[in-house]
Amino acid sequence: MGHTEGITSVAYSPDGRSIISGSRDKTIRVWDAETGAAVGERLQGHAEGVNSVAYSPDGRYIISGSVDKTLRIWDAETGTVVGEPLTGHDEYVMSVACSPDGRHIISGSLDKTIRIWDAKTGAVACRPLVGHTGEIYSVAYSPDGRYIISGSKDNTIRIWDAETGVAVREPLVGNDYYCGVVFIAYSSDARHIISGSLFGHIQIWGADTGALVSNPSTLLPVGLLSVACSPDGRHIITGCMDCTVKIRDADTGAVVGEPLEGHATRVTSVACSPDGRHIISGSGDSTIRIWDANTGAVAGKPLKGCCMFPLSIAYSPDGRRVIAGDMGVTIQIWDVETGVLIGAPLMVHADRVSSIAYSPDGQHIISGSHDKTIRTWDAETGAKINTFEGGHTEIVTSVAYSPDGRHITSGSRDKTVRIWDAETGAVVGEPLEGHTDAVTSVACSPDGQHIISGSEDHTIRIWDIGTGAAAGKPLMGHTDGVLSVACSPDGLYIISGSHDKTIRVWDAKSGIAVGNPLKGHTEGVLSVVYSPDGRHIISGSDDNTIRIWDAVTSAAVGNSLEGPAHSMLLLASSPDGQVIVSGYDDHSTRARDSIPHHSIQLFSDSPVGVDFYVPLDTDGWARDSKNGLLYWVPPDCRPGLHSPALLTFPLRSHIRSVSLDFDEFVFGDSWTQIFNSP
Repeated sequence: MGHTEGITSVAYSPDGRSIISGSRDKTIRVWDAETGAAVGERLQGHAEGVNSVAYSPDGRYIISGSVDKTLRIWDAETGTVVGEPLTGHDEYVMSVACSPDGRHIISGSLDKTIRIWDAKTGAVACRPLVGHTGEIYSVAYSPDGRYIISGSKDNTIRIWDAETGVAVREPLVGNDYYCGVVFIAYSSDARHIISGSLFGHIQIWGADTGALVSNPSTLLPVGLLSVACSPDGRHIITGCMDCTVKIRDADTGAVVGEPLEGHATRVTSVACSPDGRHIISGSGDSTIRIWDANTGAVAGKPLKGCCMFPLSIAYSPDGRRVIAGDMGVTIQIWDVETGVLIGAPLMVHADRVSSIAYSPDGQHIISGSHDKTIRTWDAETGAKINTFEGGHTEIVTSVAYSPDGRHITSGSRDKTVRIWDAETGAVVGEPLEGHTDAVTSVACSPDGQHIISGSEDHTIRIWDIGTGAAAGKPLMGHTDGVLSVACSPDGLYIISGSHDKTIRVWDAKSGIAVGNPLKGHTEGVLSVVYSPDGRHIISGSDDNTIRIWDAVTSAAVGNSLEGPAHSMLLLASSPDGQVIVSGYDDHSTRARDSIPHHSIQLFSDSPVGVDFYVPLDTDGWARDSKNGLLYWVPPDCRPGLHSPALLTFPLRSHIRSVSLDFDEFVFGDSWTQIFNSP
């Protein structure tokens, strides 16, 4: 098993026999460079994602810097942590490096400082190096170890005396549109400093003079995320936001050969083998690829993690595990405490998994699928127990256990609700019919007497689980399809979320709406749940936010919790009510403290096929696959451009971004017919 989230940094061991990778999944992995096989267990210890990894010059140690603001030193042979974490930075550690003699470690941070550490004791070797006015993204040593270089969001490169920590000369300043120096490196002969920007420009500087050697306007017009030099200094390797690795002539900046293609999303880190024969690249698609530096061919299979994005998530009754069903017809299980994937994904259905749930005793998992079936699984071993077939004629959209675990309820796009015997898989009674459109969500009352269903027909229905008869009239009030329903823990109330952007609360006995709709979301409400104590309602929306509401007063509690720039698909609350888990269509599953409101874990992020990158040319035009013009972007809006359909969102979430507003977008064969003069 590889990484379960995007890879942020890769490096070769000094002897070229091993590769290390750091990931947003908080771990470091060691790989055999020849076979691509994982070596040993994951290196676990950081509390947040790993931003940067490096080997000591003798290959005995691995150094890592993390979002948790610390550095860690690891024994490369055993994978054990050496000493305590190196603490001192006030913000994320973005970059780490070792001095050529192995005596010191340097780190650059979003707190705008560089720190120098004694590699043996972990103690700070001198005062922080202060001078940058923006966050520091990258640091490196000169080959002789005499100098330290740093690249910053303030568009400058600074050169420091490694012994005294004093700045050697005035900062090297990039162009106004340079958008921050995200990667820097020395050439192997120490004659040049190479810098790269997020916007895709490479600049080459004379290391002694500080003079600019190259003209960046003629270089890379595609977002750049990583840069490295070949050992002989003849080539520059770049990892790009267009999913490719490019090799460039170090003297001219011209691309050598064709781009290396194979990653499914942005390339976040690149490195060269010590002998110069191979290039490695790490990507947001959770894979590492090894390339032949001479031919550009892939050398072996990619080093993989997993997975596709989640369509349904649920907590185990004891709160120790989270399960997710995804677009890739699998179910995956995570350890809540560590965020680590448990075992291999369960290949469970012939089509995507739409809904999953744990049995009340936590021993079984049920899954409903687009293949029209329901299946039960052993939660411990992953073995299939039963397949429920022949009940639904369309996609199964939602499944739920009865509180006693004896029955399973399912809803389908065939407009019906079904009840099944959980042990035998046999259908119990006739289908519950009454909805005039697809059933999107089902839930059982806490006493096991009733089933609640929500439908695209704008209504909620309550059914007697014993007779299958409708209990009263449909609950009407939503002005668009109902997407999610849930019962309060005491069974007195029902909540529903809808395409109409509202949540409604209903009296479970009378079916009468309680109070006014809960308004605040700007898009459809995809998922609603009660906190285990019934005091709060949690809602997730297509507006990418989670909202928490007081169940008694209906008032919003705190600010909305914002997710990534992708649609939220689902929501779950931990059994103790302390954590909210949300799933998004960027393939991620996030866990948050319910109060205070902040993200605490990211279980999985393998955005295979999500980033559809449309590069801008040097004039600011976005073009389609046939080189046709799509739209033009002004120069001051190009850095960090993203939109719901065309994603070039910066890897570093702290870098502000720009979005395109297509609300008044029009198109046609002749611009004179569609242009409205101001």
